[in-house]
Amino acid sequence: MDWYRKSASQTLEELDTSAKDGLSSAEVKARLDKYGPNALAAAEKESRFVKFLQQFTQFIILVLIGAAVIAGLLGEWVDSIAIMAIVVMNGIIGFTQEEKAERVLEALKRMAAPRATVIRDGEHHSIDAADLVPGDIAILDAGDNIPADCRVIDSKLMRVEEAALTGESHPVDKDTQAIEGTLPLGDRINTVYSGTTVVYGRGTAVVTATGMTTEMGKIAKMLQEVKTEPTPLQKKLDEFGKYLVYAAGAVCGLIFLLGLLRGDDLLELFLTAVSLAVAAIPEGLPAVVTIVLALGVQRMVKRHALIRKLPSVETLGAATIIASDKTGTLTQNQMTVKKMYLSSGKVVDVSGSGYEPTGGFFVESSELDPAGDAPLGLALKAGLLCNSANLKKADDGWQVIGDPTEGALITLAMKGGLDRKTLEEELKLTGEIPFDAERKMMTTVYEKDGRSTVFVKGAPEKILPLCTEIFDSGSTRPMEEADRGKISGTNEEFARTALRVLALAYRESPQTDGALDVHKPQTVENNLVFVGLVGMIDPPREEVFVSVEKAKAAGITPIMITGDHKLTAIAIAREIDAFGDDDMALTGTELDAMSEEEFERLLPRIKVYARVNPEHKLQVVRAWRNRGETIAMTGDGVNDAPALKEADIGVAMGITGTDVTKEAADMVLTDDNFSSIVSAVEEGRGIFDNIRKVIHFLLSCNIGEIITLLVASLTGMPLPLLPVQILWMNLVTDGLPALGLAMEPVDPGVMDKKPRKKDEGIITPSLLRVMTIQGTFMAVCTLVVYALELYWFDGGLERARTLAFMVLVYCQMFHVFNCRSERESVFAMGFFSNRLLNLSVAVIMFSQILLVYVPVLQPIFKVVALRPSDWLIIFVAAVQPLIWMEAIKMMQRDKKPGV
Repeated sequence: MDWYRKSASQTLEELDTSAKDGLSSAEVKARLDKYGPNALAAAEKESRFVKFLQQFTQFIILVLIGAAVIAGLLGEWVDSIAIMAIVVMNGIIGFTQEEKAERVLEALKRMAAPRATVIRDGEHHSIDAADLVPGDIAILDAGDNIPADCRVIDSKLMRVEEAALTGESHPVDKDTQAIEGTLPLGDRINTVYSGTTVVYGRGTAVVTATGMTTEMGKIAKMLQEVKTEPTPLQKKLDEFGKYLVYAAGAVCGLIFLLGLLRGDDLLELFLTAVSLAVAAIPEGLPAVVTIVLALGVQRMVKRHALIRKLPSVETLGAATIIASDKTGTLTQNQMTVKKMYLSSGKVVDVSGSGYEPTGGFFVESSELDPAGDAPLGLALKAGLLCNSANLKKADDGWQVIGDPTEGALITLAMKGGLDRKTLEEELKLTGEIPFDAERKMMTTVYEKDGRSTVFVKGAPEKILPLCTEIFDSGSTRPMEEADRGKISGTNEEFARTALRVLALAYRESPQTDGALDVHKPQTVENNLVFVGLVGMIDPPREEVFVSVEKAKAAGITPIMITGDHKLTAIAIAREIDAFGDDDMALTGTELDAMSEEEFERLLPRIKVYARVNPEHKLQVVRAWRNRGETIAMTGDGVNDAPALKEADIGVAMGITGTDVTKEAADMVLTDDNFSSIVSAVEEGRGIFDNIRKVIHFLLSCNIGEIITLLVASLTGMPLPLLPVQILWMNLVTDGLPALGLAMEPVDPGVMDKKPRKKDEGIITPSLLRVMTIQGTFMAVCTLVVYALELYWFDGGLERARTLAFMVLVYCQMFHVFNCRSERESVFAMGFFSNRLLNLSVAVIMFSQILLVYVPVLQPIFKVVALRPSDWLIIFVAAVQPLIWMEAIKMMQRDKKPGV
């Protein structure tokens, strides 16, 4: 239906809804049953069977299958069946891991679902956008994504970015008037569409289409398939895997050549070469990494940090700077007006706290009656009517829907006995100029009896120059320089005590809204009458004190970027120990006056940026990045999106943040709390450490297997490990403990370390050396037992191979505990503190016992039953890596710094 041709009243009538009260709860339920959820139909997913088959498409797995086929054709059915069984088992493990990761990620997607503000049953509600139905009345503010196709019924300078749908490069001004004729989407200026964005102003609209019936839904029908790209971390691992392939190929070729020169069996050499290639490449690693990331992200959600992009987890661990907003992030976001300065010269103390509308007004302990004090009454009225928030009583107390600062002004007015609904029955809202980061003020225009009254609130330094008069003793008089000096002095005095200060002003005009251009600030916001100042406090969150201390101990510098007054910002920063005697604070104006060279020189000292614009945030981010630092930047407004995208980690506010900001961000704080950023960094470091631990374990074990076979070949010994045994170790016995290692709890001391460098790889040269030493040590233990049994005790080749197989597997099982920490003793950490790891090790150890004692398994894995004395030898040899690494760790811990 062409709703743009109909008037706003016709649209409301046909959709059977009310602009004032919206739909009833019962009607919403009925329409939701009729129209379904407001969501695009998901593309048809691949079946689980197809996903399972995809586990066998990797190159190395295809090589294994080919080797099994060749072995079968040559009559080696036991080897053929064993290889296929291990390949299938590996496929099952990989499939199970991917399914688990997908379930976790789907749950996270549901948590990140967009929200919408609607009017239902006469009240404002914040709901999941998926629950919208035709006829809902949607409230749209700057920064919001349009949740459905809607007909605009009220517009306060609302502009919508529609480039994603129409290709129009400039935001479109939205109107409410009906339009004649047949028009393309881009010309329907009274209609807004799902997937577009409000970039300025605010408005109200009635939902006309949801889900697949929206214009975006029609396009979605043609774009159902979405290709999932690998994460940068997975790409790094793939790139590293290529180097492993080259190295493995060289080693395999060498062993194959040496075997040919000795006259070894050609088939066995071929299978051994293939097995070695598998041993060198931990092909299960990407799946384990995905599990580590997904489960780590799930843990972050419990700590109020929702990661939108998995690669951000890797970056979090390297964060060196956290640039945070003040209000609601470092503070409680429970704004309470504590002091007022009235145009009559009185300083008024306001009692009460939070959004509970109870309290009083006092001047030097004497209570002031708003009804009998004209300046106070006018100040309360101005703050209430120059306002777009709503205060709502819920079961757990009073809640603000909208900006907390505006909520504090509503609470203040209610303490004085004012009610907005009552006032708006007398006054008609005819215009509104929304708050703008550049102007730092908001204006509303009301009409009554042919007269227009303008109410303005905003930053004192912006409002005061626009005031030509002052309200004093029930009438207005010209403002004098002495008045300006006293107001400015009071503003600074309030700000110095950590109060956020707003100025209130008004203007009366005999003109009605038809003659007064409410869309042009320059024609409305001038010749104002000063009413007063309100000083509100938003105390620091209690947990922020500990979080700032933890961040600084971790080598992370917290800096504050706020639109608030400079003195207020410094006071809060000092209180939370984020500002020292040698530190500096800059305003946006001071920053603009600086040269680029001077700014870069002073950058490390600047810990507070006050009265800044979004452009300044972008400047700060680029400056720190140019120094090679990794910066996390918070933001909530639509204009913060560029800075969040530029930052290494963009952090959006989940409560006060706009949809645009959330989409630009890598991480969303579900509680708008600075402490959650620090917790996320802690989790990010833990996740990166766990990934490194998994790689450490898998590659050191693989190095041990390769060295064992290489040394045996170079010395002319029969191969101590057979192909099926190598496959079993690499695809089964390594996989389960690696998964257990991935679940390692975050190291309590992870925040005592300095951040890793941004360009530091997963595998550092020092870690590679450690892995090589550990792999060599496991190979030595294996070869010593193998050689003694083969040449000294003359136990025969089959028994010697069985012992070598068992020693190497059990070496790896003890070695996995070495990988839990590079410095800490496993006994200090608690040998049994990681239950999943212990269970994995126990399962593998028991499986090895079954291999040598279950008759049907012995010929498959080419093993023989062992004597009790053999197990003693196996244990003594296998525990050596753990004992010696514990000794090395002890020496490292005892070593004095600088020695």
